[in-house]
Amino acid sequence: MKKKIFTVSTIVFIVIITSSFIQSDVQKSIARGKEVYGLYCQNCHMEDGNGMPEVNPPLVKADYMKRPAKDLISVILKGSTSSLTVNGKKYLGAMPAQEYLTDEQIADVLNYIKNSWGNKIPGPITPAMVKAQRK
Repeated sequence: MKKKIFTVSTIVFIVIITSSFIQSDVQKSIARGKEVYGLYCQNCHMEDGNGMPEVNPPLVKADYMKRPAKDLISVILKGSTSSLTVNGKKYLGAMPAQEYLTDEQIADVLNYIKNSWGNKIPGPITPAMVKAQRK
């Protein structure tokens, strides 16, 4: 019995320590992503993330941000010229490709958006995920 308790306690301890390191990494990514957003995204999506009506979609509580990570990464890497519906409204503005951004910058800015302006979208984006999509 003591062996089981020790084993379970050890596993719980490892999970807690590991998750705190992961959370710390995500928080650092979000902080870096705020800088990336300010440099490359806010001209169209605005500082407050509300976008421009009928042209550039909002990122505030945006249902679009709940799409799979590969879709979000693709839009940044390849851009988009098709219309987009976000929160039930259609937007016609084109999204230029941002392939010049590093894998880390793309991961960071997506983590920032997924955790800002009322968004609480789980599942961090990693530079490795972006790199895999670049191919």
